[in-house]
Amino acid sequence: MKRSTKRRARQGGLYVVLAAVVVFLALSLDWTKIHDNFWAPGLGGNWHDFIFTGLKNTVVFTAIAFAGGLVLALVLALMKLSPVAPYRWIATIYIEIFRGLPALVTILLMAFAVPIAFGWHVPGGAIGAGLVGLILVAGAYMAETLRAGLQAVPKGQAEAARSLGMGPARTLIHIVIPQAIRIVIPPLTNEFVLLVKDTSLLSFAGAAIGQRELTNVARDFMTSGDTAGTGTSLTQVAILYLIISLPLTRLVAWLEKRQQRAR
Repeated sequence: MKRSTKRRARQGGLYVVLAAVVVFLALSLDWTKIHDNFWAPGLGGNWHDFIFTGLKNTVVFTAIAFAGGLVLALVLALMKLSPVAPYRWIATIYIEIFRGLPALVTILLMAFAVPIAFGWHVPGGAIGAGLVGLILVAGAYMAETLRAGLQAVPKGQAEAARSLGMGPARTLIHIVIPQAIRIVIPPLTNEFVLLVKDTSLLSFAGAAIGQRELTNVARDFMTSGDTAGTGTSLTQVAILYLIISLPLTRLVAWLEKRQQRAR
């Protein structure tokens, strides 16, 4: 038997196995119970709260955390590339600590431990404290991304700018940073997607009715309303998260391919 024939036979066998598994699962699952628990009644009538409270707040919280984290990350990246050793040490310690801590722990620290220990409350209440926690974590992760982007800018670009009479600060702001941002757009977009999902952790800090994000809204509807006692609200929130994240992940893939073609 030819090698190509054997390969096609193996692939055919894999398709058969996959089809058998799918048929087995389709026949063994209780579809009525699944429908009643995750799709009843017709995904409920709670879409108004999900979209105009949960989805709106999720987008706003993500934008705030991303913008704040990006500013913090740029400062940390520049500190880590500084010729002054103490700046590098401070940035390195910060990045290692907040990349090592779970985001939830950081959020709870800012929402509960810091006010208790220091008597200082973050503006915005529990949600404000949670957002500060997300900013601290996002800044640590994006700092390494920006550092790599800054180092990827050819040194000749800065040297050319300096030869034209531009000072170090002006060269950094107008030449180096814009090029570094373009280089790291795909991983930064990926970080944005992660932040969209991490906003669900804000529910552990507590929120007022108008401050609930998607997961908080879903949790409330699991205990009240026409879908109480079922996982229907979780199906709804999963659909909305996918509506946000899937286009962004495809955008990341497209940007990466575009950069590869440019190289």
